[in-house]
Amino acid sequence: MTIESILGAIVIGAVIGALGRLFLPGRQPIGWLLTIVVGIVAALIGTAIAQVMGVATTDGIDWIELVMQVVLAVVGVGIVAGLKRGTRV
Repeated sequence: MTIESILGAIVIGAVIGALGRLFLPGRQPIGWLLTIVVGIVAALIGTAIAQVMGVATTDGIDWIELVMQVVLAVVGVGIVAGLKRGTRV
């Protein structure tokens, strides 16, 4: 792993996580760091699912893969926000 790939994962995770929060209605009580982590996980899982489904990798933007990643980020942000709400005292 190079520093560029780590930085790339963080940037992509931040974008995917932010899109997940944007599409999830209501307020989410999670910080930006947790949003990035959820985005990174969603991006990795979305890419794996796309590869298993046989979605072809292109030179440009892989829209099907991107949609999968964002949907997973919405679900992930919802789950993490729900867990966070449940732990409030």
